[in-house]
Amino acid sequence: MKLLIKDETFTGDILNKIEIEIANELTTVRDIISGRVTAEVNRYNNKSTEYFQGLIQPSNTEKTLNGYKFKKKRTVDAEKQVYIALDSFQNNGYFVLIDNIQAESLDQEVLLAKDTNVSFVKLTPLVGG
Repeated sequence: MKLLIKDETFTGDILNKIEIEIANELTTVRDIISGRVTAEVNRYNNKSTEYFQGLIQPSNTEKTLNGYKFKKKRTVDAEKQVYIALDSFQNNGYFVLIDNIQAESLDQEVLLAKDTNVSFVKLTPLVGG
């Protein structure tokens, strides 16, 4: 199932959109976050773009208007990025809203439908590997 995820500000402005593939209609917040971060890392690692655009800022990057830029292109570790993203969720680094209801835990189950609205609202810059 395809799921459209949006990054939003507190005022509802959309900063970014990413579509990911989720295996099951019944999933968890953990799976949504992991799927999103893994898709972002794979998109960067498989393309010859110089900017990483994603939830987690990889370490040794500079924040720019177009995303995060490495001084020298390198491969990003998806597992490390997922770990940092999950930890940040648990420490209130960002909120996940599912149909405008705040997700409370990583293990919270979510029944996805074609019109499910998932939004991430960042509170602080996230730096990872």
